[in-house]
Amino acid sequence: MKSSIEVLEARIDELRAAVRKAVVARDSVQARVLRAELRRAERAWEEALAQLESPSSGSEGAAPDSLLPLREKVHHALTLLTVPAAPRLINAVYAALVGGDIPSSRLTSLRRDEERSFRSAPYSRPYYLCPALTFDRLAPARALLSISTWPIADRIVGPLSPRVQFLTAAIQVAEGIRRIKEPRPEAMRLLWRFAANIPGGTDGGVDPATVIRAARAELVIHQDEDRRAREQAARRADALTDVQRLFGVRLGVVSDMEEAG
Repeated sequence: MKSSIEVLEARIDELRAAVRKAVVARDSVQARVLRAELRRAERAWEEALAQLESPSSGSEGAAPDSLLPLREKVHHALTLLTVPAAPRLINAVYAALVGGDIPSSRLTSLRRDEERSFRSAPYSRPYYLCPALTFDRLAPARALLSISTWPIADRIVGPLSPRVQFLTAAIQVAEGIRRIKEPRPEAMRLLWRFAANIPGGTDGGVDPATVIRAARAELVIHQDEDRRAREQAARRADALTDVQRLFGVRLGVVSDMEEAG
């Protein structure tokens, strides 16, 4: 966990400098993109610090992977990504950037356990692993996990969100790899999978800087519209209960809510 905090601190410093440069250059579009990324990095830093301070994390540094609870591994991977993700990507990111395995088959039961825990003792944990929510129904998005402490707009999946989340994840993974002196083979394979699906991502070969540059260039096209759709859905979520805001609602409940609106 300490290493992830150091990575996040370096990323925050880099983003602050990039925001300043974009503002000086009067590049308002890039400044908005970078500010949004900076806010996500700062939230991730707060979450990582809270996790380090919690009794379960100990005081002698990070525990060996085999001793970490499954939920902490998933939380770590999602904190690195900063966006909702499917079990397969969560496992790939954890293996590439941390080392270790997250059995995808256990994540379905983990999500059910998280909801049961919240219902029995709300907010007794620093965070909960919960589903992303669909923008139209505010129902659980299939096979996408997020962290309860994220703003609800960041946990909602709109029409453009899959692409925005893919590009954001590519940037986060590339940034993480760039700070590793000797990346694992799994890390470079994961970077290649991202690069191959981004225009310009493989120009001159696959490396973190190229992937970041290409992903940011496309992200500018989609990000504002995606954010507007998710924020609109988030305003509708104000009427939900705490359980529904975290774990989604039944379709009948959403339909009734829409009719009342």
